[in-house]
Amino acid sequence: MSGGRASGSLRRRLLLAALALTLVALVAAGVAIGLILHRFVRGQVDGRLDERVLALASDIRPGPRLALRRDLDVPPFDRPRSGWYWQVTRGDETLRSASLQGRDLAPPERRPRPRDPGSIRPADMEGPWGEPLVARVLAIPGEPATTILASAPVAALRGPVTEALGTLALCLGLLGAFLAAGAWLQVGLGLRPLARLRDDLAAVRAGRAARLSGGHPDEVRPLVEEMNALIDQNAASLEAARAHVANLAHGLKTPLATLSLALANRGEAGGELASLVSGMDRRVQHHLRRARSAAGAGPARARAPLAAHVADLRAAMLRLHADKTIAMDVGIPAGLGVACDPQDLDEMLGNLIENACRWCAGEVRVAAAAEGPEVRIVVEDDGPGLDPAQIAKVLQRGRRLDESTPGHGFGLPIATELAGLYGGRLDLARAGLGGLRVTLVLPG
Repeated sequence: MSGGRASGSLRRRLLLAALALTLVALVAAGVAIGLILHRFVRGQVDGRLDERVLALASDIRPGPRLALRRDLDVPPFDRPRSGWYWQVTRGDETLRSASLQGRDLAPPERRPRPRDPGSIRPADMEGPWGEPLVARVLAIPGEPATTILASAPVAALRGPVTEALGTLALCLGLLGAFLAAGAWLQVGLGLRPLARLRDDLAAVRAGRAARLSGGHPDEVRPLVEEMNALIDQNAASLEAARAHVANLAHGLKTPLATLSLALANRGEAGGELASLVSGMDRRVQHHLRRARSAAGAGPARARAPLAAHVADLRAAMLRLHADKTIAMDVGIPAGLGVACDPQDLDEMLGNLIENACRWCAGEVRVAAAAEGPEVRIVVEDDGPGLDPAQIAKVLQRGRRLDESTPGHGFGLPIATELAGLYGGRLDLARAGLGGLRVTLVLPG
């Protein structure tokens, strides 16, 4: 990842966005439904009070004195201090419900005055005992005018609304849970093509496939096509590089053969140089074989069983260093392999194990384990080891810390370059045995 802050999980971002929008929608729905419920219940209460006001208005007896034709103190207007009150006022005369216990529902100075006489209007107020009331008022014109008030306790409005909102909250909570589960399922299904694309890329990286497979959704298909084009371009560039290596090796092969014959004719004087030329010729032949095998193998990578190659190298190194008593412990799980050309694997591991055997005091360990898509191969010894400054030097091509030992100083740099060609790396550190610990990371 380039510089800058990591963007985080796409799944988490999508889920958080879906959950946030779902929460906002549920809250908005709850508020809207609550307002609708409040208006509905208020309408029911107002309708009941309007019925009481109209009944009172129709029951007023004509005549100079204010009186009703019948007793209208029916439940709940007969319960004292219940909030269900009615009051009829004309001039100085007042008729009250039994629930008022002789008190005025609204004193003259606080009595509402409808702007449109002859129609029932809302007139919410405070009751005789200070309780909040929902009230309706009707003014009947005349000399004097008649005012009719009917009220209900606020609890008659809030109680049903609160009860309905409790049920509504439970339903919205269940709906939110189902929507969250649906969002999680939808995000999982939506990201499944990306998981498949990741698996296809891992297969290409591991050498099990040459290109990304088809059958991806329309939204992912352009990305797949671009990646396949990049894979084809890299394969073409690799083929061109291999061709240049092959041409170079062919160009060196004839001069080396001529030089080898010339040195052979010089007898013992050219013996040392002849051995160097022979080594160079073997290198050229090796790279020629690699170029030919790579050309026939195509872009897909070969796979090499790790345990078998390490076992062969172990036997060869113990014979090569038979003058030393080396205890080489190998711990590699059966079936563990790397996406690497077998000859390249032998060259990398051969350099590392041979270096450990050369510098060890008597113990060498080789272990490997799979870590996700990678395989980590660790080679360590109980030799003198290297400090950080020396580690930087030995990774330079041709640099050797001890010129008294045989070799040309190309082992570790070659292993590093080969590992890099496969997307791997080489790390050097102090070993638990006291010597050098080399970790080779390759694609699994």
